[in-house]
Formats: sequence, C-alpha cells, structure tokens
Amino acid sequence: MEFGKSSWKTFERGIEKEWLLTNGIGGFASSTIIGVNTRRYHGLLVASLNPPVKRHLVLSKIDESIIINDESYNLYSYQTPDYIMRGYLHLQRVIVDHIPTFIYHVRDVLIEKKITMVYGENTVAVVYHIINGSGSTRLKLSPLVNFRDYHHNSNRDFLNFTRKSGENGVVITPSYYDIDIQISCSEGNFIKEDNCYFLNMLYSVERERGLQAAEDHYIPGYFEVDIKPFEEKYITVLATVEKEIKHHDGLTLIREEEQRVKLLIEKAGYKDPFAQRLVKAADAFIVDRKSTGAKTVIAGYPWFTDWGRDTMIALPGLTLSTKRFDDAKDILYSFSRYVRHGLVPNMFPDEGQEPVYNTVDAALWYFEAVNKYVDYTKDFDFIKDSVYTRLKEIVSGYEKGTLFHIKMDEDFLISAGDAGTQLTWMDAKVGDWVVTPRHGKAVEINALWHNALMVMARLAKQFGEESSGFEELAANVKESFVKLFWNEEGRYLNDIINGSYRDDRIRPNQILAVSLSFPVIEGEMAKKVVEKVWKELYTGYGLRTLSPGAREYRGIYIGDQYSRDGAYHQGTVWTWPLGHFITAFVRVNGNTKGSIRKALMLIEPIKDHIEDACIGSISEIFDGDEPLNPRGCFAQAWSVAEILRAYSEDIGAQ
Repeated sequence: MEFGKSSWKTFERGIEKEWLLTNGIGGFASSTIIGVNTRRYHGLLVASLNPPVKRHLVLSKIDESIIINDESYNLYSYQTPDYIMRGYLHLQRVIVDHIPTFIYHVRDVLIEKKITMVYGENTVAVVYHIINGSGSTRLKLSPLVNFRDYHHNSNRDFLNFTRKSGENGVVITPSYYDIDIQISCSEGNFIKEDNCYFLNMLYSVERERGLQAAEDHYIPGYFEVDIKPFEEKYITVLATVEKEIKHHDGLTLIREEEQRVKLLIEKAGYKDPFAQRLVKAADAFIVDRKSTGAKTVIAGYPWFTDWGRDTMIALPGLTLSTKRFDDAKDILYSFSRYVRHGLVPNMFPDEGQEPVYNTVDAALWYFEAVNKYVDYTKDFDFIKDSVYTRLKEIVSGYEKGTLFHIKMDEDFLISAGDAGTQLTWMDAKVGDWVVTPRHGKAVEINALWHNALMVMARLAKQFGEESSGFEELAANVKESFVKLFWNEEGRYLNDIINGSYRDDRIRPNQILAVSLSFPVIEGEMAKKVVEKVWKELYTGYGLRTLSPGAREYRGIYIGDQYSRDGAYHQGTVWTWPLGHFITAFVRVNGNTKGSIRKALMLIEPIKDHIEDACIGSISEIFDGDEPLNPRGCFAQAWSVAEILRAYSEDIGAQ
C-alpha cells in the first residue's frame, strides 16, 4: 500500500491514516503516516512489561533534522495547542508493506526511514538510509522519551530520569521504576542536553474523546551523524527496555521480520492479495501471555488487552483461516484450564489474581471455536483428551445454574443477568446507567446455547456416547426458541425475552441464529431474518447495532465517554457481525454462485477501508450514519478475523 502527497495535502488529511507494528508480546509501535502523534497511545516503543499487559510508553518519537551546508530542515511534525510543525511537507512517499517506509526529500538529499520491532522483545529499530547530494550533510536525531502507563498522560514534573552513557548511546532510568531504557545509534555521537523537554504535545484524538490531550516528553540529548558529499549511508537507532541489546544491525532485523511474515503468508496459502493482507493483520493480535504460559488474543489496538469473548469469536479467523493450528490448540487448551463454575474467563487480570468470569457468551462461543477447530484439523483426540470434560462442565453449569443468574429455564432457554449486570457483548454502561439492558433471555445467547448442545451431540457421537441426550435437549431449545423469539408481525427475531416483555428492536444479534455451525432457525424464517438485517442494519463496513428507525438510534459515535457509550450499541456499526451476516446470506441462498458473487460485493468496501484508518487492518466500529467514519480501536481482532473467515469459508478466497 503506497501513499503520496495527495494523502497529506492538508494537516487534517495527513493525520487520518495510521500505521501499527506489534511484537508478539503485547507491545507495539504506532503513529500517523506523517509522524504526528495524535493519541496518547502513539509511540515508537510502547513496551509490554508483563506480556501482554502492563504496557508503558517508552519512546514517543524521534525528531529528525537534516543540516545541509549549515542550513537546517526539520523532517518531524507535531501539534501543540498553538502551533503545528509541518515537517511532513518534505515527505514524498509512504509505503506500508507490513514494515512502514517513509521517504523524504530535501534539496538534493533523499532520506528513507524504516521502522521495525523485534518479535518477542520490547525493542524497536529505526533505520535511516541517507543518499546524500553534493553538500556536507549532518543528520540530527532527538529521541523523545517517556515512561508511563499507556492509558495516562505525563507532564514535566513527572519526568524524573537519571542518564548515563551507554553502548553507542545513552541509558535512561526512571526514578520511580527499576528499568533501563537503552537508546543507541550505529553512527555518530550522542550530545547530552540538560533540562530539555518537549512541552505540550497535543493529542487531537484524545481531545475529541473528551480526555486529557496534552503531554510533555523528556529529551536526553541528540545523535549527530555526518554524511560526506555523495555518500550513501545506513544508520540504525535502537531503543529497548531489554537487559541487553542483542541486535545492532537494523537491516538484519528488518529482513528477519519480513521473512517471519512471509512464512505466515506461505503457511496460510492464499494467493489472493486481500486475503494475504488479512493474514498479516491477523498476526498482530496473536500474542504470548506470561501468566498462563500460552497464546492469547489482543482484542484491539491501541488500548484493549485480551478478553475471553473476543478471543473465542476471533479464534477461527485468526488461527484456523490462517492455518495457525498450533496457536488455536494452545488457546483452546489454555482456556480449558481456567473453566470455573461452568464459565470461561472473560478476562485474565494483569497481576496474577483469579480470572474474571463476568460474561454469559464467552463459554458458548468456546463451543463454536472447538467445532471450527475439528472442522479444520480433524484433531478429535486433542478435544477428547484436553477439552471435552470441560465442555461437559459448561453445559452442566448452564443447565443447573451458575454465577450471575445464568441458568436454563423450564422452557430450556438460557436466562442471565439482572437489571444492573451486563453479560453480553452489548455491555455499555456509564456509572449506574446501563445503556443497553439485555438481562433475561437474549436471542444470540440462546442461538449459541442451541449450537453448543449440537456441538456436544457431534462430539459425543464421535466419542461413542450415543445416548448423551444433547441432541434431544437441543431440539427442545429449538422449539422454544422459535415460539418465543419469532416476531410474526415483523418477520424477524426479537432481541430479548424477559417474562412477558418482548424487546422487538431490530438488532444484529439475531443473525447468529442463522450463521452458527448449527443454526437454530432454518428455511423461510432464516431467509426473512437475513432480509430484515440486510434492509435495516447492513452498511458497507458492517452491521448497525440498532435500526435507524428506532427512537434510541444514535448515528455518530463521538464525544466524551458518556456520549460515546450512549452510542456504542445504539446504532454504531460493528464489523465483526458482518462476517456472520455473509455466512447467513450465502447459506439461506443455497451457496449458489450468484449468492457468493453478491456476498463478495458486500465485503468489497472493506478493501478500501484497509487503506484508511490503521493501514492494513480493520477498525472496531464506525458511525452508523454516512460516511461511516471509523471509530474506536483502529485495529480490532474480531473485525479482521470475521472478514477473513467469511472471505475464505463462504466466498472461497484462494
């Protein structure tokens, strides 16, 4: 994906597109394509000190200046409350092919900059390729250092560091944490500066979100590198919080990372360029969790960590569609070890406490992930030896009752929660205001419950347990589901049943009744559900969470937390349900060539989006109103996963 000056004709256009690199342990690097940090989460090194959590901003950016015959040109850009530095005017091209590349031009000098992270380490490398012209040229590189939790901002009074000389550079130690930040440069000298700070860097995205939007950074000094006339030189700057610098050659690090990603693409086996891009995007979310000693899934960048629900929904697309079967197995086994009370963890705390189980659907999505795993791998032995007993525990817990009032009712349907508890994915809550109360019997929970029972029936038969009773229970669930959830007047499925109350608002949750491995409704009913969702909820980037005809509909997701959470599930578009909509659409239309061709037309707009927002990835959410501006996390696991899964399984990407 290549971009030129037309993408930053104005400052506002230049900050719309962002890039992301990850290191496989929760750390990352990210900024805009013109180098302006617009989020508190932007930085060249956001390190994960307890993978994949405890993330800290370590290196905000490196400000580059080029001095040609004593005349200085700034290549860096930033915004403060009263000023915009426009070094991006020297930027000619940006290329993002996993590794982001920035090409600058000043007079007769070309400067190419590439950034990479070291996989498995909290280390970033920035490689400058200088092609000098006829004059004597000096490159000046000033690192902007910080050390704070990535959810917060810092000011000058907080930035207390000690500084000492290091290997080819400087070592900076925060006074409040036992860690060394090592910054080195392969060429030139490091010039110390005392009491030097960057003050009031403005983060426009945080200002839009109603959060603290200004921050200071510490500048320990700068590197100076001299380049002779007509000389061509490579310069590597490394920043790390690892105990030692193991790698010094940035070009080697770039080649190693490119080779790692190339092998992932070859393993997945797609020739289709869009599928290959999604394979690359998927890699960012699969990381190591130190506390479990296993793989997990980061729900979204830049601010989410790993969540049980997101992990299970995303697992098929991230690990199975990409043929990363060992990662899938690792995740499934890891979560099986933590089944408690018939529930799968929704969150693993950062400091080793007991997991949190506050979700009704994560455990049910676990069955869908298991079923997809055996569809792809036929590895029934692993399921029998390591997972099957836990699946039985979950079914028993839901039948007999478990935490948060999760229990099978007399009609065989699952009821969960209360007025103050949010257990489904539509979980927005501000203070005491539950924005989308969904306690009782939720449509997708009971579609998942039926699916889970049918998965168990399949496994029981495979393992020789013919009289397990799972299929009979599933049939009872199906009968009650149709009787209670079908809205005959509107020809769609109600969203919530709670006693005599029927929530007939049109939401995307009903599509799961058609799209799961074992659909709970079929035939004409299923077709009508797909038609209703398409007519009322479909957009180019996903499904609206509420029909625009509803009184509560909110079409713009913007403002402070109260305003944003009030719109989160009241019309905001989510991409991940689009994957299930495509599956349902193809299924009810008989998997014909015509239905697959139409489904491809529904997915095509995403090809445009991955060259916008976070380049190469898919955003969490979008405005419900046109032009569907991207919002929320700029790279979301289940968004990428479900588009890749539907593209490969239902459309047949090769």
